Amino acid sequence: MKIDFIGDIHGCLPELLNLFHELGYELKDNLPVHPDSRQPFFIGDLTDRGPDSIGVIELAYHLTEAGLGFYVPGNHCDKLYRYLLGNNVQVKHGLETTVSELQACEPNKRRKLTNMFMQLYKKAPLYKQLPEINAIAAHAGIKESLIGKEGKKVKSFVLYGDTTGEMDELGRPVRRDWAKHYHGDDWIIYGHTPVMDARIMHHTINIDTGCVFGNKLTACRFPERTLYSVPSQQPFVNEKFRSFD
Repeated sequence: MKIDFIGDIHGCLPELLNLFHELGYELKDNLPVHPDSRQPFFIGDLTDRGPDSIGVIELAYHLTEAGLGFYVPGNHCDKLYRYLLGNNVQVKHGLETTVSELQACEPNKRRKLTNMFMQLYKKAPLYKQLPEINAIAAHAGIKESLIGKEGKKVKSFVLYGDTTGEMDELGRPVRRDWAKHYHGDDWIIYGHTPVMDARIMHHTINIDTGCVFGNKLTACRFPERTLYSVPSQQPFVNEKFRSFD
């Protein structure tokens, strides 16, 4: 198994296509395919904030349906899914950009895209263990005691991280640094919290390098554990990034 984990895309389709090119993928029938049978693994937050969430949905859907890639959902994916179900969710924090794209489509196209995303989400595991390469993909990470388990507590952690319930001075959820205390043998590949450079702590790698906030889009190649990035084409927003002690 040869996997290229790709961090939070957030509708940044041009950067994603550039990253595929950097990783050596070639377009076949409009899908990126690697000559060495490598497969991309999207670790959630495909949509919201960026310029082309619809394009990212279509690409991820067709790759996974063709058996050419993997996907686990992020918190933004979960919120979009609940919105499409008709649940009462607040259309903000980026969701408004995806909703706007969908509303701009003619009705048949909108229905098709809605069905695509809902199928993609429903078929995806909350997190995925990959014993062949000693890795686990989880959007916001997963602590050792939760591996192999399911339920609300696991879903909350995997989608939102180790939150305290408090907010910081910028109105962002306060999250504990769970990676600092992880000592498992499996590598946890995750994103969710934007960092300027991929953060390796024990056997964890945060590859959300804030593409939608103007930094870069990052992939981590396994089993080699090598990092690849392409620059963002979005405006830089410094306050969106977190630094760790």
